[in-house]
Amino acid sequence: MSQPSPSNVVIVPPRGTNQAVEGLRPPRGLVDTGMSWAWLGWLVLALVLAGLVWAMLKRRKRRVESPPPPVPPVPAHVRARERILQARAWIEQPKPFCIAVSDALRLYLEESLRLRAPERTTEEFLDELQASAQLSREQKRALAEFLERCDLVKFARDEPSLQDLEALQNSALRLVDETAAFAGAADVPRAPAGGGPS
Repeated sequence: MSQPSPSNVVIVPPRGTNQAVEGLRPPRGLVDTGMSWAWLGWLVLALVLAGLVWAMLKRRKRRVESPPPPVPPVPAHVRARERILQARAWIEQPKPFCIAVSDALRLYLEESLRLRAPERTTEEFLDELQASAQLSREQKRALAEFLERCDLVKFARDEPSLQDLEALQNSALRLVDETAAFAGAADVPRAPAGGGPS
């Protein structure tokens, strides 16, 4: 084998290009625009401040959107008084009036004294009440009389006078007032066991 011989390669530019190459100037250095690099620092600072403002606004909005503290529950004796007084709107119609007053008092007794009044008949409720030590003998007697008078209107179609209906309402209010202090310790609002007027 023979050894390759070194060869020289000469590149000849095409015609007319010599003049173009000769007209080129050497490269210049960096062009000075007159701006300093400080603008980049200001831009970064502005972005950081905008981020901080955004985070503070988001935190404040979250704090504003938090629910308000819960409202303390209305005591059972206050709700019962309101219901009994609202029943006055039906005093011209004895049956709806007696149903509303009786239901308000029964619901109160269940909520405050834990007596299962709304879901029982008057007789069943009074039997349970006799075993209870939560009411005095006089209160038990007044409650029994109240419930029996309401039952006469609701079921026996008794037609009491306006004075009798006012006396029923006052009797219910008196019982609520007498037991409010005693019942306050156990006064925790609950969903009513009964549905509506019976």
